[in-house]
Amino acid sequence: MNVTDAVLSRSSIRAFLDLPVPNDLIKELLSKSSRAASGGNLQPWKIFVLNNESMTHFLLSQKEWVHPETPAYDIYPSKLKEPYRTSRFELGEEMYKLLGIGREDKDSRLEQVMKNFEFFGAPCAFFCFVDRQMGPPQWSDLGMFLQTFMLLAKEAGLDTCAQEAWSIKQDSVSQFVNADDDDLLFCGMSIGYRDPKAIINSLVSDRRPIETWAKFI
Repeated sequence: MNVTDAVLSRSSIRAFLDLPVPNDLIKELLSKSSRAASGGNLQPWKIFVLNNESMTHFLLSQKEWVHPETPAYDIYPSKLKEPYRTSRFELGEEMYKLLGIGREDKDSRLEQVMKNFEFFGAPCAFFCFVDRQMGPPQWSDLGMFLQTFMLLAKEAGLDTCAQEAWSIKQDSVSQFVNADDDDLLFCGMSIGYRDPKAIINSLVSDRRPIETWAKFI
């Protein structure tokens, strides 16, 4: 698979098959991903992998967690302006339309949202942390690292879903993985094999025309 094919075929998968993913494969993909661009070669990512028994134990710990959570950061600006607000709104509407969930069906919408915290049924996942000392430049390094992993996963026949939603679970996740106090939870990453029969996996998000965001000088 060439890079173009990997880019065009990658999408956020929200329903996975119950098929195991070898730890050795994940280790290989993470090692390759560490070649992603990193300013000053800081390599600011800290990765905790869940697989097999650790995944089972983690999901159980989530069900048993009863304490308040302190979100690591605001996922979206509080007053999202255009065209970003419309892009986000339209994606949500397209997803719920595919699932046959109406706007008034708040319970079903919430049920779908909560699947984030089960990794959408993926058998394997990881959490990406970053030291709180790091700033926006290092956060951009995380994005390059994560994108590199997702493209390499496509090459290996795997599918993924990067999940910033996990950032609201800073306390419970940090305790489970025994993260340092200075570590901030950036996101989770679901990993596995897509369920080809799941209608939600047919969702393809639109991209705004290049003329609206690129200017050749």
